[in-house]
Amino acid sequence: MPAKGPLQSVQVFGRKKTATAVAHCKRGNGLIKVNGRPLDMIEPATLQYKAISKSLVAYYQKYVDEASKKEIKDILIQYDRTLLVADPRRCESKKFGGPGARARYQKSYR
Repeated sequence: MPAKGPLQSVQVFGRKKTATAVAHCKRGNGLIKVNGRPLDMIEPATLQYKAISKSLVAYYQKYVDEASKKEIKDILIQYDRTLLVADPRRCESKKFGGPGARARYQKSYR
């Protein structure tokens, strides 16, 4: 069977604290799979949007016109900003003089 040209695919990253998830979005027959399972099996429904939103925007940016990408991006940000924007919160490091980052050991005056 002859090849149909180069495979159209994009790679997107999702990060939370120190964990990194990698997703590959490529041209197909319309069946969307996440970790080998169909998208319909993911519960709750909000996770379905989170799973595919970044890869959709990246695919449209690379292989479809820029106007469509901007449209999709605006709709997703209007719906929920966290679908496309990373969470910058990190764990604060421990300092001396206490058991944690902010807590101090108890002080005795007598």
